[in-house]
Amino acid sequence: MNRAVIYLPRFSEAAGRIARVLGADLLEYSETAFSSAISCYREIAAVMSMGIAVRGIAPYLKDKWTDPALVVVTPDLRLAIPVTGGHHGANALARELAVLGAFPVITTATERGGVPSVEGLAAAGGYSLVNRDTSKTVNAGFLDGTTRLYSVQGPAVVIGNKETAFLITDGEYSIGIGCRKDTSAQEIEEAVRTVLATSGIRPDQVFIYATTAKKAHESGLLDAVRALGRPLLYLDDLTINAIPTRSGSRASRIGLSGVAEPCALATAKRRDLVVGKTVIGGVTIAIAR
Repeated sequence: MNRAVIYLPRFSEAAGRIARVLGADLLEYSETAFSSAISCYREIAAVMSMGIAVRGIAPYLKDKWTDPALVVVTPDLRLAIPVTGGHHGANALARELAVLGAFPVITTATERGGVPSVEGLAAAGGYSLVNRDTSKTVNAGFLDGTTRLYSVQGPAVVIGNKETAFLITDGEYSIGIGCRKDTSAQEIEEAVRTVLATSGIRPDQVFIYATTAKKAHESGLLDAVRALGRPLLYLDDLTINAIPTRSGSRASRIGLSGVAEPCALATAKRRDLVVGKTVIGGVTIAIAR
């Protein structure tokens, strides 16, 4: 299990009990303990004061989607306090420690209000949240009683605004696709499968395909992605142009910074480009995760 317990030496006994419950590795505290743990573990329990833990992890925090789940546990095992990643594993980890008598101090608003969160729904159902920027608005709607939940079975087209969260079957990779006008479905599908095979990525590891909304009329693109068995998301110009690109693109002619790379990155979980813009015939492909 991708977990670690970082502890001060004087609290080794308590740390050992926590590690046994969580199935976690034990790491004795040092100046480099947090930097080492973050590169290897997604969930961390820290047996120390809140101040030490916060100062240790603060230099490595980026955003809630990539930060590790950190729970501070008091040395007397009376309190388990999620610090980062509450909706991303920390709240659940804190609750696991209740078997040791530790009270989970949950501070996330949706849990305190007894309502769902979009992150919680995604975790429970094994889904990915495609447009992560919606989480704040949607969770606020859960608190206010205005967010509505719909389940749609495909084939289907779902249209929503910037306040609509889209949850889809989970996977590791997102693929951005650009193509010339009237490119056939066969050419697009073959190009995607070629890049996937060259990259050592299976089609079932992809959770979303994305392109510009300017391609909404391209039936070949829609049919190709349907054959690949995953959803196709059309992105607006503002979303695409907000993503920095590494290479020039002919898409500048239609007012875009690019298509394949920014579309892949905009829908990726970690915004990590693993396959840069690759051109095969009239098709351009990029892969991110």
